[in-house]
This record gives sequence, structure tokens and C-alpha cells, in this order.
Amino acid sequence: MAIDVRLDGLTLAVSSVRRSMKFYSETLGFAIVVDAAPDFAMVRVGGKGGGTIGLLSLKHAVGGKAKRVTPAMRKGAHLELSTSDLDGLYEKLKARGVEFDEPPHDEPWERSASARDPDGYTLEFAQDEGAAPARARKRKAS
Repeated sequence: MAIDVRLDGLTLAVSSVRRSMKFYSETLGFAIVVDAAPDFAMVRVGGKGGGTIGLLSLKHAVGGKAKRVTPAMRKGAHLELSTSDLDGLYEKLKARGVEFDEPPHDEPWERSASARDPDGYTLEFAQDEGAAPARARKRKAS
């Protein structure tokens, strides 16, 4: 039985809030809704109805006594974003300087491409189910 909850956002521990703000707003095109740099910022994904990504300074995220967030821990975080035109988005972001780990490709469950943000968090861009190629939808249904 499903419960009535929605994911509205998540927060990432970042080494530089200003650098991350620039990447998420200028490079990816997301709107900054809170600018409390150098400590915190929040960007909105997908317009007014979209969720948010909080960008929290490492010094606040892990505290003075905690260990730092390691590159391996960052690589373990996976943020999936969807679009109706993956190939078009890929070309647009590539032209803006986003370095992709892999170009758009088909998986049995979706079409996707992945990149990393300035702190090494994985950003997966996936094509909406409704816009997926017929072969991907067919495999998903199997």
C-alpha cells in the first residue's frame, strides 16, 4: 500500500557553495531560490512545481568533529533528473561545458547519460518514460 508522500528535494554537502551555485544555475540552468552563500544555497529543478537541491557547505554538513565527505562517498550519491529530449539536453549541456561520463545510451530500463557536478556527485539525465524509444519501452514491459 502506497503512502501519500513526495520527495520535494535533497541536500548535498559541497566544498564551495558559490562554485556549486554557478554550476547548477549558470551551467545547468536551474533557478536559485535561496542564496545564503557561503553556507547554503538552494536551486529549483524543473520550474515552479519542481523539487529542490540544497547546497550545504561541508563545514555545516559534517561538523568539526566528523570526517570529511570522501570522493568515494560522493560517487555513491546518484541524482537522477528526467527530460523528454535527452539527446537535445545532452548537446545543450555539452556546449555549456558539462563533461559527461557517458553519452546518451539505452539500458533495458531507460535511456540515460551521466555526468558529475563540481564535487563529484553523479548526475544522471534520463529520458521520460513517455518519450523513451520504442525498444526501451518494449524491454521495460518484458
